[in-house]
Amino acid sequence: MDVTRQETPEWLDSDSCQKCEQPFFWNFKQMWDSKKIGLRQHHCRKCGQAVCGKCSSKRSTIPLMGFEFEVRVCDSCHESITDEDRAPTATFHDSKHSIVYMHYEPTTGNLLTSGTDKVIKLWDMTPVVS
Repeated sequence: MDVTRQETPEWLDSDSCQKCEQPFFWNFKQMWDSKKIGLRQHHCRKCGQAVCGKCSSKRSTIPLMGFEFEVRVCDSCHESITDEDRAPTATFHDSKHSIVYMHYEPTTGNLLTSGTDKVIKLWDMTPVVS
C-alpha cells in the first residue's frame, strides 16, 4: 500500500441541489414557491456536494479515495476524473474453487486442494493454524 490516499469529503447538507438549485423532497416551502416537485438527494463521492439524480447521473471508480468499484459522482467531478485517477490500486482474484479432494500436511502447514475444474492449489496454512 505505497499509494498516497486521499481523504473522502464530508457530505454537505442542503435543502436543494447544489448544482441546479432544484428543491429536495423535504423542502416544502421551496417546492411550493417554485411549483416544482422535490427530488431525491444524493451525494457526490468525490466532492461531497448534495446533488439531484440529474446532476449526478455518472458513476466512476476513485481508487485513491478507496472506491475500487464505481460510485455516484456529480457530472462536473466525472469530467475532472482522468483515466490515471481511475487506475486501480487493488487486485482482485476469483477464489471460487469447487474442491473434490483435500489433504492437509501438519508438519509443513500446507493444504493441497483439487477441484472439479482440474486445478490443483497449494495453500500455506501456517498463518492460520500456528
